[in-house]
Amino acid sequence: MNVVESGSAEATPLIMLHGFPESHRTWRGVAPLLGDRFRLIMPDLRGFGASDRPLDVAAYRPETVIGDIFALADALGIEEFALAGHDWGGAIAWPAALANPKRIKRLAVVNSPHPWIFQKSIIDDPAQRAASQYISAFRNPPVQQAIEAQGFDWFFERSFSAHVDLALIDAAERARYIADWSRPGALEAMLNWYRATGLRIPAMGEVAEHPQWMEGFPKLSVPTLVIWGMRDKALLPIQLDGLSDWVDDLTIVKVEDAGHFVPWEKPAAVAKALLAFLGADP
Repeated sequence: MNVVESGSAEATPLIMLHGFPESHRTWRGVAPLLGDRFRLIMPDLRGFGASDRPLDVAAYRPETVIGDIFALADALGIEEFALAGHDWGGAIAWPAALANPKRIKRLAVVNSPHPWIFQKSIIDDPAQRAASQYISAFRNPPVQQAIEAQGFDWFFERSFSAHVDLALIDAAERARYIADWSRPGALEAMLNWYRATGLRIPAMGEVAEHPQWMEGFPKLSVPTLVIWGMRDKALLPIQLDGLSDWVDDLTIVKVEDAGHFVPWEKPAAVAKALLAFLGADP
């Protein structure tokens, strides 16, 4: 696992997890604004960036990628820590906090839905179901082949242009993305995250029942901050509805003028919310 650290080694550890199709660079605008108030630990999750890229779908099962986070903390000698996650990083941060609330003292999630609410909305809400069809597409091998045929410059445009002003990504940063995606097996490894999840994505018009795992789903006791770019076209604001029913101690910060990639679209807003929530408001 490739890991980048910054901040003070003596400060509270904050592990920060990125999403698809990124790397630790998700936090490039946020990390400098947090200064030395935390020990920032920013890994490339398995399959992304410069970390190992196993090609077996089973290597990306939820219990495995969640285990990576605690293994990382163990390797660094960290018992208790705060955890932040965006997109897929949040998708594993939610269950990590549920699984081990004694080690995760505070949780911050950025545009990454609570698992119960997300699954319910995909089944029950037509707009969210429509917005989530890309997940089924990413599970499909011909889609991977089509991306490879079109090339990673095309994939860059497709990944980001619908969500954010591409002027926010300079040429050097764009080259970093494409270099990461060009590593052998990188695209397959990234898409394996979608293939390994048990999330159910019914087709449009399909009659679907709620999966059994939704019954008796536990409530989260860890104090939680949810930051949401309200212009997110993939994960709609319905993901905030009823969230307080599932989290004992919840803070929601809405960023009205940002979309899905809010960590680098509006890094100051994200950093401000993190500092206030984590007890380091300047």
